[in-house]
Amino acid sequence: MTTYNLSNKVAVVTGGASGIGKAISLNFAENGAHVFILELDEKNGHETVSEIQEKGGKSSVFACNVANHREVIGVVDKIARQHHIDILVNNAGIAHVGNIENTSEEDIDRLYQVNIKGVYNCIFACIPHMKKQGGGVILNMASIASTLGISDRFAYSMSKGAVLTMTYSVAKDYIGDNIRCNCISPARVHTPFVDGFIAKNYPGKEEEMFDKLSKTQPIGRMGTPEEIAALALFLCSDQAGFITGTDYPIDGGFIKLNS
Repeated sequence: MTTYNLSNKVAVVTGGASGIGKAISLNFAENGAHVFILELDEKNGHETVSEIQEKGGKSSVFACNVANHREVIGVVDKIARQHHIDILVNNAGIAHVGNIENTSEEDIDRLYQVNIKGVYNCIFACIPHMKKQGGGVILNMASIASTLGISDRFAYSMSKGAVLTMTYSVAKDYIGDNIRCNCISPARVHTPFVDGFIAKNYPGKEEEMFDKLSKTQPIGRMGTPEEIAALALFLCSDQAGFITGTDYPIDGGFIKLNS
């Protein structure tokens, strides 16, 4: 049986204290990595760190707004002074529902700051350290919205399309530096965000809407954060050393079976 061992690896995970990010942080720590969580909500970050440490894992948290260029560089440099940064997972992101007519300039700016500039900031901060140490792995969280037209996801699709193409560019530019860069494109995943969205927009119809949203995936259910984390673990492990510049849909058949 193949195991994906991250022993002696250091991983930086943005938005690593909730949803998919938390599942990735827990999985990486369980498989030997020292996980540094960059989290806007520091309280959630400490709770996830405590959960990891209670299981014998290694983890630390830094309060960090990924949209703030100087703040990101400062945090990454602080980590790099004591550790090699072997893995960067750009997971932090925000959502938006709406077509172009009901997407305001403020909405566009907000999505850009987190979903695009945030990814840029973290890669920009980590690349020099990875080059100096002889390599590393970058994994970005894209979306099926990166490649498909999805109703009422104008700003979100824009931002995730940028994540996809940033992935390709970084993989191309730094292959000679032994830096691999890939992305994962999930379909709908059952996270606390989904539950909150349903509760807010469909009060009293939560169960009905959850079932309806689940059935939009051909496989008949939403994905789980743990399933995304399992793919992330593989792509960041040495066993995936021949993989770079690739987008990995994990979508319950959504892309191929709905087209």
